[in-house]
Amino acid sequence: VSCMKIYTIRDIAKLAGVSVTTVSRVLNHRPDVNAATREKVERVMAECNFVGNANARSLKQLDGDVAALILRGRSNPFLSQLAETMLQFAAETGVSFFLETIDEKDDEFQAALRLTHEKRARGFIFVGSRVDSRPQVLRGVEAPLVFATVPARELALPRVASVAVDDRRMGRLAMETLIQAGHRRIAIFGGSRNQGDALAERYLGAREACEAAGVPCDESRYVETRFSLPDAYGAARAFFPTRWDTTAVFAMSDLVAMGVIRALKDMGKRVPEDVSVFGFDGIEMGKYFLPSLTTIVQPQEEIARKSVEVLLEMMTGGGTGRHITLPAALARRESVAAPRK
Repeated sequence: VSCMKIYTIRDIAKLAGVSVTTVSRVLNHRPDVNAATREKVERVMAECNFVGNANARSLKQLDGDVAALILRGRSNPFLSQLAETMLQFAAETGVSFFLETIDEKDDEFQAALRLTHEKRARGFIFVGSRVDSRPQVLRGVEAPLVFATVPARELALPRVASVAVDDRRMGRLAMETLIQAGHRRIAIFGGSRNQGDALAERYLGAREACEAAGVPCDESRYVETRFSLPDAYGAARAFFPTRWDTTAVFAMSDLVAMGVIRALKDMGKRVPEDVSVFGFDGIEMGKYFLPSLTTIVQPQEEIARKSVEVLLEMMTGGGTGRHITLPAALARRESVAAPRK
C-alpha cells in the first residue's frame, strides 16, 4: 500500500475492503468485529500511519441517534429484501435504524415528516421512492436523505444523496434483447409512466430501443399494474384475450413477470414458446422459477451497503450528498426465446 498522503477513514475502509463503520468500530475498540477483519484494518492503518480523525470520533458520537428506512410498497420482494439487507448493514453501526413500511400509493415524504416528530429520526433512506414535486415538503428538514434505487441528482434539496442503477439504460437493454431475439409485438407491464421514478426511466429506455430499431412502441400494449402477483396475474388475464398477437412481454419487475407467466399458463400458453417474458430486479426466486427468468439483475447488496454508508457519512457531518450509479447485469435464462414462425 502506498502511503505518501494523509489518509481519511474512507480511504482506510476502501483499502481494507470494509465499510466506514467497520473501521470506526476498530478505532473505537468495539468487540463486534471478527478477529481477521480487525487484523486487516489495523494492518492497513499501520501501513498508512493512520491514527484516526474527527470522522471516526463523530461516528462514535452517533450512539443513540435514530434513522429510518421508509419502504414504499409492501409486495415487492426485491425492495423488501433490499430493506432487510440495509438493516443488516445498519446493525453494525452505532445508529438505531428502524423500518417503516407504507403502501406503494402512500406518500413516503409525509411519513418522513411524521417520523421526524414522532421518533425524532435524524436521517432517512427511501426505498422504492420516486422523485417528483412532493419531496419539496422536506425542504425545511435538516436530516440527510438517501434515495435508494432512484437517482436524485436533479432534486434541488440540500443534504440529499442517491444510490441506483442506470434504469434507463437497463430498460433499453431489456427491450433490445427482445428485439434482437426477433420480437416486434412487445407488451410492457409496469406502473405509472408519469412519475419520476425508476419505472418511468425503464419505460423511456424501452421506448428508445424501439425507436432505434424501427419497432412500433404500441401504446395499446402498455399495461399498468400494481407490483404484486395477484395484480399482475389479473392484468395479464385481462390483456391477452384482446392482443393474442403479442409475442413478448417486458415486465418492469420480476414479481410482475411471474404473475404474467402464471396467467399465460392458465390461459393455455407456453413461455417462451408462445410468449417470451423478460423481468427486472434479479430476485433469487427468478433463478428457480419455471421457466427460469431472464432479467436485469440489480446489485442488491451493494445498493444496501452504499445507502447506509452514505447516510452515516452525512449524519456525522463529515460527508456531503453523493449520487452513486452502480452497474446492473443482464441474466439470460429460459423465459426468452425467438418468436415462433
